[in-house]
Amino acid sequence: MKLKKIFATVMILAVLLTAVFCTTALAANDPAESETAVAAVDPQAQVTSTKAIACAIIIAVGSGAGAIAMSMSSRKASDAISRQPESAGNVRTSLMLTLVFIETAIIYALLVVILVIFVL
Repeated sequence: MKLKKIFATVMILAVLLTAVFCTTALAANDPAESETAVAAVDPQAQVTSTKAIACAIIIAVGSGAGAIAMSMSSRKASDAISRQPESAGNVRTSLMLTLVFIETAIIYALLVVILVIFVL
């Protein structure tokens, strides 16, 4: 079951990356037109589009990994509380601290994206 989820995630990521990186080549009907379309693009526009793609990947990976980590930690905390209800306070405190750290990592990814967009 876990292997199927990993495979599905990798396939979705592959499709998304293909869609992002092949849009210029797929926009033209003729292969010769696609080469001239890529060559005719302004270098500043290429830098801007590269930054946009990098920012999209950073946000997608950061928020996706954070969401997966939050769901896993919440699941484990629920399991721990259901097994030992008397330790619910300690588990809940540890869970909140863990969720804060995970959310901080996601905010750092957002900060990196903002710096890439506006500074570089």
